[in-house]
Amino acid sequence: MSIALNVITGFLGSGKTTLLKRLLHGESLGDTALLINEFGDVGIDHLLMEEVAPDTVLLPSGCICCSIRGELKDALLGLLQRRERGEIPAFKRVILETTGLADPAPILATLNNDVQLRGRFHIGLVITLVDASHAALQERLHPEWLAQVAAADRLLLSKTDLVENCDALREHLQALNAGTPILDTEDIDSGEQLLLGEGLRSATPTAEVTRWKLHQAESTPSTHGAAQVCCLSFDQPLDWVGFGVWLSMLLRCHGERILRVKGLLNVNASSAPIAIHGVQHCLHAPVHLPAWPGTERQSRLVFILRGLDPELLRRSFEVFSRRFAA
Repeated sequence: MSIALNVITGFLGSGKTTLLKRLLHGESLGDTALLINEFGDVGIDHLLMEEVAPDTVLLPSGCICCSIRGELKDALLGLLQRRERGEIPAFKRVILETTGLADPAPILATLNNDVQLRGRFHIGLVITLVDASHAALQERLHPEWLAQVAAADRLLLSKTDLVENCDALREHLQALNAGTPILDTEDIDSGEQLLLGEGLRSATPTAEVTRWKLHQAESTPSTHGAAQVCCLSFDQPLDWVGFGVWLSMLLRCHGERILRVKGLLNVNASSAPIAIHGVQHCLHAPVHLPAWPGTERQSRLVFILRGLDPELLRRSFEVFSRRFAA
C-alpha cells in the first residue's frame, strides 16, 4: 500500500511552521513523517526533543522529523530505508513543508513521474496557507503565490486577526480555485482535521462533488488580476485517445502558463464520467467515477491560466474537438 505525501505550502511568513508546531503538540500526527526543507524560512529547533539519526529527530508526539538536504526523491527513499532497518518508527503518511518560494508543481511531477516512487508514495492533499494581511501584495509581486493557491486542495487563511474583513479575499480565492474549501488556521486544532478527506488526485470522488466544483468554477468571472479562468464544455462523447493527445500537447507547450486544469469527461470508452486533474506540466492519472449524477453527460474542463489568452485555448479546443468527437 502506497503512502500519502501531503504538501503544506504557502508564501514566506504565512505561518506553515507555526501551524505544524501547534498540531504536533497533540498525538494525532504520531504516525507521520514530517519533511522540512532545510532552507525553509522558519527553523524547527524549538521542536526537537531527541536525536534519532543524523538530520532526523523524534518529536514529542512521535512524529518523525527530517530535514531535506538533497532531492525530495532521496529524502523519501531514505525514510523508507530507515524504517525498514528499524532506525525510525513506522509511519503511514508523510507531510512535506515547502519553502515559502516553492512552486508545488515539481513536487507533484516528482511523485508521478519517478518509477522508484510510484507505487510507494502518492499525492495526498496540497494544503496552501494564505497570509490574509499580505495576500494582495504577494499576489501582485510573486508568481509563486498564485501557483501555490492554484495547486491547493485546501486553502487555510492565516493572520485573519490582522484584517478587518476577509470576505473579499475569500471570494477572490474561491474564484481562483473554485470548489476548494477555505478554512481559518485558528479553526484547525488537530492533524486529523487538517488532513480530513482526500484530494482529487488520491481518491475516487463522487460525480456530484466533482461536477459541483466545476460548476462553481464556471460561475465565476473569467479574469482575476494575474490569473484567468477558462471554462470549456462539449456535448458529444470524446474520443479518449484523441483528447489525451490534445491535452498532452497543450501541457507540453504551455504547461508553465496553465496553473491547474480540472475536468469531468464523457468519453466514448466509458459509460461513467472520468475526472482529470493537472498542475502545470504534470497531468495526474485519470479517476474513473462510479456514475453520472442525473441525466447530464456534458464534458467540462476548467483551466486556471497565467499569461495565456483564454480565447487561444478555446479555439484550440474547438479545432481539436472536431477530430476527437466520437
